[in-house]
Amino acid sequence: MAGESERFEIIDERFSTLVKTSAQVERLYQGCRWAEGPAYFPAGRYLVWSDIPNDRMLRWDETTGAVGVFREPAGFTNGNTVDRQGRLVTCEHGNRRVTRTEHDGSLTVLTDNFGGKRYNSPNDVVVKSDGSVWFTDPAYGIDSDYEGHQADSEIGACHVYRWDATTGEVRIVADDFVRPNGLAFSPDETLLYVSDTGSTHHRGGPRHLRVLDVAPDGTQGGGKEFATCTSGLFDGFRLDTAGRIWASAADGVHCYHPDGTLLGKILVPETVANVEFGGPRRNRLFIAATTSLYSVLLPVNGALRR
Repeated sequence: MAGESERFEIIDERFSTLVKTSAQVERLYQGCRWAEGPAYFPAGRYLVWSDIPNDRMLRWDETTGAVGVFREPAGFTNGNTVDRQGRLVTCEHGNRRVTRTEHDGSLTVLTDNFGGKRYNSPNDVVVKSDGSVWFTDPAYGIDSDYEGHQADSEIGACHVYRWDATTGEVRIVADDFVRPNGLAFSPDETLLYVSDTGSTHHRGGPRHLRVLDVAPDGTQGGGKEFATCTSGLFDGFRLDTAGRIWASAADGVHCYHPDGTLLGKILVPETVANVEFGGPRRNRLFIAATTSLYSVLLPVNGALRR
């Protein structure tokens, strides 16, 4: 990927301070069918991510560059995150549930139904500082056997949910999305950003990010469109410490100012599904893009993954 113009697109001059145009967008691994859900573990200096159609999770070692299988089969895992105790929290398309991998490697099922009805296919997940787990539940994992197991929706709709760490209670926090997908909190947790990829199923459907207000007790209110994707669809995304959004898109990673201005792009030769800040200083952006895992060093730091 030689040449600055092939790596970065500066749309707003402010973006020039957020990237180093001399930095390389490195391909760390190739061989996936649909790379998703990167989650970085600082204690071990490694990254875990999903290869959904191949029903496996992979592990990249930052100290050696080696890649190996983390879990296979993996329940057609999609989104992953790391909670405040350093445990992996995972959305499983195939098993239609949200699980946590304990420090001894055992699996704990956090939730696999709402009101006695199985979820569609939990997609992406974040953990708030109070331990609550927030996740999206579109139907991509039951649409066909490619990313899960084809089935009818028992719930009949696609929602955003919150699992309470104290009581285990699950409640719907947003029920007006077509296909809720990626999600992340602002650094102060007063805002929740959620992407809607409804245009995959409905002509003229949503292809945008929405932002919702979040009260200290976890209740959600309001909500408005934040930005519309200019290339493909927003899938997963992360925020940096200044509240800027780094979102996946068809042509790479799009960076948005908190006011909704598109600042610039990191250009990637494959459709991007998700990103993750990692490295010892959280200034390495990992990019899960179709067949490959990429990374680029940035002069900004990622917010804690939430």
